[in-house]
Amino acid sequence: MDDKVRGYLAELVDRARGVLGDDLVGAYAAGSVGLDAYQPGRSDVDVALVVARPLGGPTKRTLVDRLRHEALPCPARGLELVVYRREVAGSGTPDPGFEVELNTGAGMPFRATYAPSDRPTADGRFWYALDRSILHQSGLTLLGPPAAEVFGDLAPGDLRRLLAEALAWWLALPTPPGDGPAPGAEDAVLGACRSLVKAREGVWLSKADAGRRLLDRGEDADLIGRSIAARRGGPPPSGPEARAFQRRVLAEVAPTH
Repeated sequence: MDDKVRGYLAELVDRARGVLGDDLVGAYAAGSVGLDAYQPGRSDVDVALVVARPLGGPTKRTLVDRLRHEALPCPARGLELVVYRREVAGSGTPDPGFEVELNTGAGMPFRATYAPSDRPTADGRFWYALDRSILHQSGLTLLGPPAAEVFGDLAPGDLRRLLAEALAWWLALPTPPGDGPAPGAEDAVLGACRSLVKAREGVWLSKADAGRRLLDRGEDADLIGRSIAARRGGPPPSGPEARAFQRRVLAEVAPTH
């Protein structure tokens, strides 16, 4: 882990404990940090806090005020923080189920959401359960019991349904017309690779590692190879070829009934 990120996470946990006190059950790094794939300058810092009981509105707002970028500068592109009650974290529910969500940083729009019902449907409601599944497998414990003991995994049917929803969400995003390089298309391709590996093998990998696994098997080698190279500064693939790959993955991943 990047030393700046390590120090940032330690301070974040201290501040969260100052707000939540004994209600703070645990703190866990997810995403690229949990999957040992953090890339300075590109990756976000994803953190899940687990609390013993529901949080009141004033506590939620105080937590946001103490952890937002203006109060605690994030050394990455941004912080994506979600707080769950322990009973929700361990339930394996496909529902969002969060207490508060905070997106903040120099490279991302600020967002504070205080209930799942406030989350716009168009922004996707599948992220949370998928993130908890990743935490179940690979969450990095910053405070509290091991992540695998705190976070429940999804039932296979729910997993495939949410993976399909995520792929459909990506496909609905606008992309530049024509066959030229499309910024962001590499993440669409590699995100689809991660979904495909999870559906086939039951394991979460980082986007790039999932791409490498498929690349080693000779699947869509040119497209995946260019997508991996784009994360290091190369040109991304075009929108149409990325979409064609995503559609093939969606057809394989989507539930059959």
